[in-house]
Amino acid sequence: MAHRILIIDDEEDIREVAALSLETVAGWEVVMASSGAQGLARAIEFQPEAILLDVMMPGMDGPTTFLELRKNPATARIPVLLLTAKVQSSDQRRFADLGVEAVLFKPFDPLTLSTQIAGVLGWE
Repeated sequence: MAHRILIIDDEEDIREVAALSLETVAGWEVVMASSGAQGLARAIEFQPEAILLDVMMPGMDGPTTFLELRKNPATARIPVLLLTAKVQSSDQRRFADLGVEAVLFKPFDPLTLSTQIAGVLGWE
C-alpha cells in the first residue's frame, strides 16, 4: 500500500520536485498545498499519513501552521516534518521544541527524500 503524504510549501518548484521524487522513487500518493491555510484544509480532507511542511511561507508560516494542525482533532496526530533552509542550531532547537517529527533541510536530494522521511517515521 502506498503511503499518503501532504506537501505544504509556497514555492511551486520545491513542491513539484518533492512530489515527483516521492511519487516516482517511493510510489507514494502526494497532495500539495501552496499555503498554510490551504494545507490545513487539505490535511483535513486528505488525511495524509505525514506532512512535509515548509518553515518560511507568507501569511501563515510553518510553525504557525503546525500549531493549527495540532489544535484540530482531525489533524492533531499526523506526523509533521519541517522543511527549511535555516540551518542555525538556534533555529533547529526552536523547531524541535515545537514537537515535529524531524527537520529536513533545503536543498534536499530528490533521490533520498523518501528514504529520509521513511526512516524518521519508521516506514522502512
